[in-house]
This record gives sequence, C-alpha cells and structure tokens, in this order.
Amino acid sequence: MLQEEGSSSVTCSPLQLFSMMSVSPSIGGIGSPYPWLSRELKSEERGLYLIHLLITCANHVASGSLENANTTLEQISQLATPDGDTMQRIAAYFTEALADRILKTWPGLHRALNSTRIIMLSEEIMVQKFFFELFPFLKVAYILTNQAIVESMEGEKMVHIIDLNAAEPAQWIALLQVLSARPEGPPHLRITGIHQQKEVLEQMGHKLSEEAEKLDIPFQFNPVLSKLENLDFDKLRVKTGEALAISSILQLHSLLALDDESSSRRKTPILSRNSNGLHLQKAMLMNQNTSLGDLLEKDMVNGYSPSPDSTSSSSPASSSASMNVESFLNALWSLSPKVMVVTEQDSNHNGSTLMERLLEALYSYAALFDCLESTVSRTSLERLKVEKMLFGEEIKNIIACEGAERKERHEKLDKWFMRLDSCGFGNVPLSYYGMLQARRFVQSYGCEGYRMREENGCVVTCWQDRSLFSTTAWRARK
Repeated sequence: MLQEEGSSSVTCSPLQLFSMMSVSPSIGGIGSPYPWLSRELKSEERGLYLIHLLITCANHVASGSLENANTTLEQISQLATPDGDTMQRIAAYFTEALADRILKTWPGLHRALNSTRIIMLSEEIMVQKFFFELFPFLKVAYILTNQAIVESMEGEKMVHIIDLNAAEPAQWIALLQVLSARPEGPPHLRITGIHQQKEVLEQMGHKLSEEAEKLDIPFQFNPVLSKLENLDFDKLRVKTGEALAISSILQLHSLLALDDESSSRRKTPILSRNSNGLHLQKAMLMNQNTSLGDLLEKDMVNGYSPSPDSTSSSSPASSSASMNVESFLNALWSLSPKVMVVTEQDSNHNGSTLMERLLEALYSYAALFDCLESTVSRTSLERLKVEKMLFGEEIKNIIACEGAERKERHEKLDKWFMRLDSCGFGNVPLSYYGMLQARRFVQSYGCEGYRMREENGCVVTCWQDRSLFSTTAWRARK
C-alpha cells in the first residue's frame, strides 16, 4: 500500500476492517457524543467506529428519527474527510448520500441547494477517462468483448457492431487492428454507436474512421444520439446479410429503473417509520463484544444478510422493473445477434430497503476505494475526481434516490444470467484464449490485489476476494 510522506504506519483496508474484532471498549459507546476527543484514535479504531456510525445513521434515517440522524452525521463529520485514509473517504461520501436522502424530504430546500450544481460534459468525459486509466476493469471488458466478437465473426465479410455506450474509441481501435490482420482479410465493418452526447459520438466517429483508413479497412460509423431507454431501434439500421454483434458495458442495469415510475406515483415516503431495526441496532452497538464481521455477515440488521438474492421477486424494484429490461432485451433478441457481450457491476445494489443497499454498497465501494489506496497517491487529482464525481455520485444515487430516479441498480451475475436466459439468449462460454489474454493483462497491471475468476464460462474481475465486475457472452436462440 502506498504511503504518504509523514505517514507512520500502513493503514488497515476497509475490507480488513469488516472482518476485524469488535470495537475496543476504550473507544466508548455510541451514546458518548465525542468519545475520540479524549485521545487520538488509531486508524483501525477510527475505521471501525465510522462503519458503526454509518450503519447507526442509516437506521435513524430509515426510521425517520431525524434528530438522531443529525447528531450521528455530526459525529461522522468529525472523523470523515474526502482526502484522508480509505475509510475516511468512504465515510465522507456515504455521509453526503445519507444527508441528501434526508434533504429530499424537503423538495424545495433540496432543489435550492442543488440548483447551481452543474456537471459539464467535459468533466464527465474526463472522469470516465480517469476511471479507464486508473482501473483495469474496462480494459478487461474490452479484451474479452473483442475476442468474443473476433471468434464469432470468423469468415464473415459484412460485420455490424452495435455499441450501447459509444464513449471510448480505444476498444474499437484495438478491434480494427486485430481484424486488419485476418488471414482472409478484414471484413466490411460498420459500428453503430449509441450515446446521448453529440460531441462524444463525433469524436468516436472521427477517431475510428481515421484508424480504419490507416489500416485500409472498409468502415462506416453510424452515430445514434439517444438515451438507451428512448432508443429507436429503426435507427440501428440492421441489414439483411450482416453478421451482428452487440456490446453492452455497464449499461443494462440503468434500465431496471424505468418501470419504477409507476410505483413512485404511490408517493411512498423515503423515511420509513419502522423502528425495529433501530432498536436492534442500538442493542448491538452497545454490546462491545459484537464484532463488525458479525454485524455485516450475519442476519442482524433489519433481518438482512448481504446476499446476491436479497432483492426478492416480490419487491416492486425487481418485479416491475424487470419488465422494461425484458422488453429491451427482447428487442435486441429480435435483431438476431451472433454474439452479445455484457459487462455489468457484480454487486447487489438494487435491494428494496435503504439498509440492504447501504450494507452492500459499503462492501463494494470499500473494495473500489481500496484499489485506489493501494495504487494511487492520496493527493492525486485524478483519484479525487474519480472518487467524488464517479463513485460519490453513484453512492448518492444508490442511497439517496428511489423510484425512476435511482439508476444505479447494480445486480449480481446470477440475476443477469436468469434475465438474459428468459429473454431467449443462450450463454456462450468465453474462450480460453480470451480469458488467457485478460488474465495476462491483469497480471501485468502491477498490483496483486486484482484477480480474475472464471465461473461457468463467464469472467468475474475482483479486488482481493470481492467480485466487482462480470463479463458474459450470449447468442440469440431461435
């Protein structure tokens, strides 16, 4: 782990904190307003205390106890900071998300405080590029996707690729280079890129056309300016005689929100009045023998245990939203693609309750923040922007938003497997050669924490033992 100048010891990662023993009694009980003022906390003690405070605060928010939530937020603010160690950074963004959820109960106040908050297109493009450069996840997805396309298109003379998020030309530049070396010569290639920003599509088209001309590959770029949920499939211009491939990288989960528009009309209040979880949590936190591992691993908070299946089929989020994803996937199926490669976050952030999502998100984002702590300086501007503008915004959406506004509905691999299978897609195991390329890249990345795992022909990319992203390949069954 990288150390800053003046740092006295290696800090404990959040994932290690989750399995550590209970908070030391010397820290003080939750009832003590500021127990750390009497002495300086060690990094591990502070990290454990911050996790306890975040869970306590979430229970206060969920039960509608705003005064207690405010007190806990004040306590967290004394310890959390976006430029500190990993747990301090995570706590800062989860605290902001919980506060934002409270503010949403006063829509006028929330709108007034956010009226001047504008993220420029150039900033969005910049932070996505930083994520691409600082992490291996997208590069692994590109390697696996391109290899699956190359193998499925062997011998094809007319190839059409639909990119559901045409934001990064590097993926297709690499594919053009591979296709140019085919023994039978390159195919006539057409790429349809879908994006909601015209400038992004123009940049993509220019770079790909330039590369194709350099490699002497017959090439066309078809830009489709659209949000995914509003996509007009006629604009994809799929033609008879083309071999079709579809690439979806971190896109499908957002469609799970579409059908929640109807449920949001029921005006379900964000702050539930159920206090059972709060009383249970208080009892646990007052018991200094309760380990943090017990807290997060066992069925102890609101009767919840983090699990890939925690979003039941009876919940509104899964039963209604899946219909919209189903219709979108059915439309893709009707195009008869030879291969469709899907990469998604392998996390369960689509639970029906705040506590479900908070606990799962703590695990997942602890791993992502830990990646950066292990590979990038704490003072790195790129790191700060990725944490604030990408991860911070995702955390806020997962924790503070409900209904159609909650777009970051990440789900586990088994959920996507069932969904795609039920829509007429058959799984195509990723090839050994594709997985070998991806594994070699991960090994060459220079950080032992990144790992790859093969699951029934699918690939899961992990940090330590925590799975973070999955890649699967599919073909349309007749």
